[in-house]
Amino acid sequence: MDGAWQPLSSLKIDEPATVERIDVEGRTRRRLVEMGITPGTQVSISRRAPLGDPMEIRLRGYVLTLREEDAQQIQVSKGVRA
Repeated sequence: MDGAWQPLSSLKIDEPATVERIDVEGRTRRRLVEMGITPGTQVSISRRAPLGDPMEIRLRGYVLTLREEDAQQIQVSKGVRA
């Protein structure tokens, strides 16, 4: 199933996805997890800045602003997991 994963940053606006893994360690990983980005979380991009960075993502009932660099490190699978 790993072949179906893609970076969060590659999603289109309002395209639903499920977080599969976070490919970064240390302080950045801890910060992402504290913000609620964990495996199994349903996410979608709600909008992007004019130049694409940063982007707003919807998860767990709120909107979070995330840098493109961080979004590239979050692997997702398209669709909503049951």
